[in-house]
Amino acid sequence: MSSNHEKIFTFYGDGTMEEGREVSSRNTALEFYYTKEHLDEYITKDKRVLEVGCATGYYGLHYADRCREYVGIDLNPSHITLFGEKIAERKLANVSCQVGDATNLENIPDGSFDVVLCLGPMYHLPPEEREIAFGECIRVCKANGILAFAYLCKVGAYAGACVLDDSYPSAKANEYVLQKGTDDVRPGLFYFTMPEEMERLAARHGLKKLKNLGTNFMLAMKIVDEMDDERFAFMKPLYDQMASHESCTGMGDHALLVCRK
Repeated sequence: MSSNHEKIFTFYGDGTMEEGREVSSRNTALEFYYTKEHLDEYITKDKRVLEVGCATGYYGLHYADRCREYVGIDLNPSHITLFGEKIAERKLANVSCQVGDATNLENIPDGSFDVVLCLGPMYHLPPEEREIAFGECIRVCKANGILAFAYLCKVGAYAGACVLDDSYPSAKANEYVLQKGTDDVRPGLFYFTMPEEMERLAARHGLKKLKNLGTNFMLAMKIVDEMDDERFAFMKPLYDQMASHESCTGMGDHALLVCRK
């Protein structure tokens, strides 16, 4: 099990923090929207999809009628309980979920899924365990299958904090975020990386990068959350551009690396 699992359990608690997170603000809704935009072309009716770090199932519910089978795994039992209740309520025969650990997918056979989504673990794993989780996701993915890894961008997150919070920049944040790659407020719970580091990790594991794009941008968080709908309509084309060009990815808060095995 991941070395910081107790911190993860404490932070997420009974799982309700993740309920509705994908639409809790315009900024988080943008992350959900662009993640789907980046993934939709790879998830089709004939595909078996595994999501590692599924939380309470917002991606699973979205893709339920777009794939052959969807299996969600999460470290937090409370998340799985909540996801399971939704599956039962909606009578989704092709969706299931189970408790599991990204660093040891022991219940998943080799090469059993067409698409493997790792949309949470990279936020919480230190580099050495990130490497293990990467290997496990690759192991359970079929040859020529698709893998997607969501991660937190070091520079984008810190730059956004400097705009949103008068206490930044700081010597402590420089040490923790920029040098150690972990959160200065909750060290050992959240970890940051950069697009080039993720691509090097993928290359070491023999993956072919397909795209590496931002999904939301903390630098713009306060701006988009405070806009009215009319003004946001003018902002959206700019956001479309930021989320479509790899030159912008490092300034993202969240980003998504999509690869082929």
